[in-house]
This record gives sequence, C-alpha cells and structure tokens, in this order.
Amino acid sequence: NPDRSVEVQHLTQEIISQGLSLLCRTGNGLAHAFVKLNLQKRGLDDIAAINSYIHIRFLDLSNNHLADLSPLSSLTQLLWLKVDNNAVMCFKEQPFAQLTYLQWLSIAMNQLTDVDGLVGPALESLNLTGNRIQRLNGFQYGSFANLVTLELRGNHLETTDGINLPHLQQLYLAQNAIKRLEGLEKLERLTTLHLRDNQLESLDGLSPSMKCLQYLNARGNAIIDENALRYIGFLSQSLRVLVLSGNPVAENSEYRINVLILVPQLERLDKNPVFPEDRAEAWERIRVTKTKYIFIFGFIFHPFDLVALCNFRNFEKRKCMRNKMCNYGQNGEVLD
Repeated sequence: NPDRSVEVQHLTQEIISQGLSLLCRTGNGLAHAFVKLNLQKRGLDDIAAINSYIHIRFLDLSNNHLADLSPLSSLTQLLWLKVDNNAVMCFKEQPFAQLTYLQWLSIAMNQLTDVDGLVGPALESLNLTGNRIQRLNGFQYGSFANLVTLELRGNHLETTDGINLPHLQQLYLAQNAIKRLEGLEKLERLTTLHLRDNQLESLDGLSPSMKCLQYLNARGNAIIDENALRYIGFLSQSLRVLVLSGNPVAENSEYRINVLILVPQLERLDKNPVFPEDRAEAWERIRVTKTKYIFIFGFIFHPFDLVALCNFRNFEKRKCMRNKMCNYGQNGEVLD
C-alpha cells in the first residue's frame, strides 16, 4: 500500500529535477537528455508535470498514491516502468497503447481486478503481483506477442484459463485460490510454472504439449491421492525439478518412488537431489509391476504403469544414445 507517512502532493519541476539521472544521446543522436527518473516515495497523487519529459526511458513511480497514469502517454520512449504500491484500479483509459517500446512493467500491489485494456506489444516481463485480479482472459497473443515472464502471485484467481501466450516461458501463480489447471496446453514454451499455496487437489490439466517445462512447484496445495499425480507423466521428457512438499500426498511412504516412476529424469524432488540409485529402485518397481500385469491385466488398472513404463524406456533409450555418442568421441553438449 502507498506510504501514508509521506505528505500527499502534486508532481513539480523541482521534484523531477531531483530524480533525474543517466545522461544519454537522444534518438536522433544530435543532443543529450536524462533518460532515468526516480519518483518513488514522493507522496504523489498527480504526475501531469511529467508529460514534457519525452526522453525518459526508465521510470520508477512506486510507493505513491497514483490512480491515473495518462500523463505517461507522451513518454513514448519508455522501456522500463515500475508503479508498485499505488492506487491503480484498472487499465482502461491508461496510456499503455502509446508505450509501444515498453519492455518491462511492474504494477504490483495496486487495486486491479482484471487486465482489460492492457496491451504490450514489446513487453517481455509483466508483474501484477498482489492485486485483486480474478480472471485472465485479457492475455492474448495479439496484445502480448513478446511476453516471456508473467507474475500474478497473490491475486484472486481460481483457474489458469485465459492465458494464450505461446512464447511465455515463466509463469508465477503462487498464493491465489486456483482449483483447476486449464488452458495450459497453449503454453508450449513454458519452462517454469509456480503454483505454490493454491487449492489444487489434482494436477489434471498438465498437457503433453508442455514439452519445455523444466520446473514445477505445486507446494502447499491439497493433493491427497496418488492418482492425482499421474498427470506429471506428461512432462517426462523435460521436467527436471518438481516441488510437491506441503501436500498430504507427500507424506506417503511411497511418494518419492512413485514420482520417480512417472518422471525418472528428475534431478531434484522437493529439497532433495535424485541419485542414480533412486532411479534404479524406481525401475525395479516398474519391472515388478509389469510382471504383475501379465497376471492380472484386464481386471486391475494401476494408474502409474502404462505412462511410467513408457517414460522409463524413453529415459533409458536417451541414456544409451548419449553413451554411444561419448564412445564415438563426439564433442559438444548432449541434451535429453
């Protein structure tokens, strides 16, 4: 929240002059101008005086009382903008359509309830942590074609549906009220998915199309049943780190081995690294389970078996290929 101990005031030329820094050439290369402006913790409730500073590229407006950002419409050279801890309630009638070069934007800890009206054709990183956002239907590729990192921690989301950003790589959704994983199949380049402290009872919604996902954190949810874990088998080719501690299922004595049966290439499960002997134990469990299937197939379907057996065979095949490459003396990094 804005700092109430600072006296509320309008922006003045004197305040601006105190915050200017970083002298650089202007766009035409014929003159110099200050391109960085720090106005944090100034008690500002109005920034109309900023509209003539058209060369500003880096602007910090955090910890003020601002609801209206329209004076920024003339700052078309902005690359970096921070408006944390203010009073912004919506994106409609705000100037973001004019900020076509903006690459980094943080409007954390404001009063936003949705993202309608926000566009960012050049945005690569967007932080909306600590607002009141309830739905995500504004995140479409046409408006955020270059977005790589999206932070929405501490909002009021109940589902992941509405994010259609095929270039997104990092998605942070911790501390919401998410009960359902939906629409994730569209995030084909996602490498990091953070879902800590939500209300998930299952990981249903993870998709085979998420072929780049390496880090998944679902700590502190409500996953009880082992069957709810079987969906991580879809990530068997890419997942390297999985965090599920703080879920009831993680207290099961078979939890670790069952997870490794599904995703044998894991390098870390919760806080503990995965060692070769852990994978060997998981493979032995698969072998025993496979033998049992010949005996009972058609009557009992074990939720882990078919996915897990396929995953282990793929893992062993990749390991064998890697060893052959080393034997032939080929150089360079070998990727799974």
